[in-house]
Amino acid sequence: MAVLTRALYTMRFPLMGGSGLVRFVATCGPERAEALIRKAEREARRIESKFSRYRPQSVLSEINNRAAKEPVVVDEETEGLIRAALDLHQTTRGRFDPTIGVLWRAWDFKTGRIPSAGELAVLLPLVRASAVELRSGTVRFHHPGMELDLGGVGKEYAVDAVADLLASEGVESALVNFAGDVRTVGRRGDGRPWTVGVQDPRNAGRNRLTIALGGGAGIATSGDYERAFVKDGIRYHHLLDARTGLPARGLASATVVASGTFRAGCLATAAFLLGPKTGLDLIESTPGAEGVLITESGQVSTTSGLAVPENSIHATAAS
Repeated sequence: MAVLTRALYTMRFPLMGGSGLVRFVATCGPERAEALIRKAEREARRIESKFSRYRPQSVLSEINNRAAKEPVVVDEETEGLIRAALDLHQTTRGRFDPTIGVLWRAWDFKTGRIPSAGELAVLLPLVRASAVELRSGTVRFHHPGMELDLGGVGKEYAVDAVADLLASEGVESALVNFAGDVRTVGRRGDGRPWTVGVQDPRNAGRNRLTIALGGGAGIATSGDYERAFVKDGIRYHHLLDARTGLPARGLASATVVASGTFRAGCLATAAFLLGPKTGLDLIESTPGAEGVLITESGQVSTTSGLAVPENSIHATAAS
């Protein structure tokens, strides 16, 4: 009989315009480990295919093509994501809006194109979460030309889904990292906490802080340094205030630790859009969540549970 030993398995793959990393420790043999890795990748790609607004056959594309004409039947998973996005709209007092997708017709962060005030004025009336009707398993738009964009919640949802899949398969120690948004399962194979760096928003090669995560924790960051460009000394980034169509100002990054990456991601997005004071207050008032905010000038603020010197932060999310 073959003797199985504990081993670390790692896989990287392109995902959602970035990179995906799945790493876990298991005593199962290479064939079983390979099957788990492929299963995890398939789950991540399933979610990307289903909710990408750039794929013509996706559920989201079907909604965007038909919902202004008639109610579109959606499954429980889709309804849950849309509802979470609408809730985030309420939390941010309109700064986040899942119908913001139309604004990508005007902004181009690859070429550094800034839309004119006139272009935004034409598109902003189509950014209206209040015109999305979600009822009895259907979604409908009450204004023609609207589009849903679930990019603000989809990646974090995928992280949790893959981590939950691994846990359901008996994996007791894992880390899932999709473009910097992370979820852990248990502790590291050596029993120590997982550690995740919080990037310096103005220095890609440097971590401003390091956070130690307890088992089952999620961590997510919203920052102004990805999908961004600087023109005439002003930084323009993709985290737009839906009320104005312009980049939100005040913070360079917002990082949140919570019991899941989806929850952490929603809070990080909300905090970034709400700004330094209101954003920190939101995280502070959310049970089981902790956060780190870095302003555009480089000032660091933390919630009370993380109020320790830089580079030595430790956090254990509530289960």
